[in-house]
Amino acid sequence: MSRIRQVARQNKTMLIKTGSYYVIHIAVAALVAYAVTGNLWASLTLSLLEPTVQAVAFFFHEKAWDRAAHRASAGARAA
Repeated sequence: MSRIRQVARQNKTMLIKTGSYYVIHIAVAALVAYAVTGNLWASLTLSLLEPTVQAVAFFFHEKAWDRAAHRASAGARAA
């Protein structure tokens, strides 16, 4: 459990950013799904599934970009 807390502390800003992105994405997805289906339950179901997958993908996307930036700065320092 302490490993999870350590990772959460190290990635606090990114996790907050991912969470806010998730909330906005759910709201937009629910509005779009409701506009398309006209069904509240269907729009809520669709709006929870897709953004959940996107939020997880976004977190790892941000991690990859952070690693790339770190490698670029380390390479620039070495040169």
